[in-house]
Amino acid sequence: MKPVSQAASLRRAPVQRRSAERLTRILDACAELLDEVGYDALSTRAVALRAGVPIGSVYRFFGNKRAMADALAERNLARFTERVGRRLEGTGGGRDWRTAMDAVLDEYLDMKRHTPGFALIDFGNQIPVGGSRQEPNTRVADRLSELLSDYIGRTPDEDLRRTFLIAVETADTLVHLSFRVSPEGDPRIIEETRQLLRAYLARVLD
Repeated sequence: MKPVSQAASLRRAPVQRRSAERLTRILDACAELLDEVGYDALSTRAVALRAGVPIGSVYRFFGNKRAMADALAERNLARFTERVGRRLEGTGGGRDWRTAMDAVLDEYLDMKRHTPGFALIDFGNQIPVGGSRQEPNTRVADRLSELLSDYIGRTPDEDLRRTFLIAVETADTLVHLSFRVSPEGDPRIIEETRQLLRAYLARVLD
């Protein structure tokens, strides 16, 4: 697995394996510190210390902590889509969009609960990282459109992308509400979210 899915946030992409491993340690340290101290108190120096690398190694990849947080968001999205893809492969294929929707929601909830730094950064929604033309939920919806189009037997056209964008925006708002209500995500709100998504997607995809 590549440590970062896109090079947009990096000053310089790693070429050698040792450099890629160092980048991974930097992003892992960033994620851990986000859980411990939050974004405002995060510093590149603290990340370098936690990662066990010189401060110059951090600046080799990132100009500031926002670029580092954006790279972490990109990595989260790459890992999320990989997890959803693996889960769908295990279903044996098919066109059941409900199976695909459950995989997307369940993997997101699991990352929200267990992935370091994810509760604060996720895909870039919590902190305004990245460019305005690449809104985090648009990136998520586009990635899911590409990933799920074959599975559900649809062309990833403008209508499908809009459908997934509306579903992603809705789920994002309600899942964050569930985690404000309960540290592990309020199960009643999560179930309401699941039913709401099923009702909306059934109207569009059935």
